[in-house]
Amino acid sequence: MSLFRSRFVQAVLIVALAFVVLRFGIRPPAPWSVIKIYMTVVFLAVLIYVSADADSWRSFVGPIRSTLVDPSRRLVRAALAIVLPILLGYYAYTQAAATPEAPAELRAVHPAPPGSIQFRGKEINISGVENPLRRDQASFKKHAAAGGETYIKNCVYCHGDNLDGHGQFAPALSPPPADFQDPGTIAMLQEAYLFWRIAKGGPGLPRESTPWNSAMPAWEDRLTEEQIWQVIMYLYDATGQQPRRWETAH
Repeated sequence: MSLFRSRFVQAVLIVALAFVVLRFGIRPPAPWSVIKIYMTVVFLAVLIYVSADADSWRSFVGPIRSTLVDPSRRLVRAALAIVLPILLGYYAYTQAAATPEAPAELRAVHPAPPGSIQFRGKEINISGVENPLRRDQASFKKHAAAGGETYIKNCVYCHGDNLDGHGQFAPALSPPPADFQDPGTIAMLQEAYLFWRIAKGGPGLPRESTPWNSAMPAWEDRLTEEQIWQVIMYLYDATGQQPRRWETAH
């Protein structure tokens, strides 16, 4: 039992026991980052314990000094000279080696819209629908102006005064708001697509748009069908873009 009176043996047993309890004795298991924090605390506490007085410190460093300088421990030193580099090399390898990762999930910037959506109890067919307000060309300017008012009240904070995605809230959003001035955005889309995206917002995006999705809220609870179509007309009119048209059979 004199072996257990050695401060070195006591320190090793305390640290080993603390690791076993933290790693395997806690349910649910603690994260590795938390275990490292607690092990650091345990190590510092043990260090204070073994250095509390001169006799305790001598008892702690005695086996270490003996292993390093005692001629009778030559085989132990040789074993340590082989085992320690192997352990350190293995640790370095595990930290640097690539770990298995899940395949990258491709994100669709403009995901395919559903065939139809429910808007305030009304079913709207997204495939093939045209902006009904464009049928009355005499009222185009009136509808575009009304859409501009709706945009200023609700959309300008993210999409910006210049419709370029640089609104006041834009720096805090990821992904950033759409830049309507970019010819790669609304100029490539049908108006029905914009209606779906505005009405359903980020919550209505399909799975292929994850994990980024969109910070835009669903506007169907705050804007009427006509207001959404008016906003769409304003976006195209203000940017000088033209919406894509549905192909017609010849």
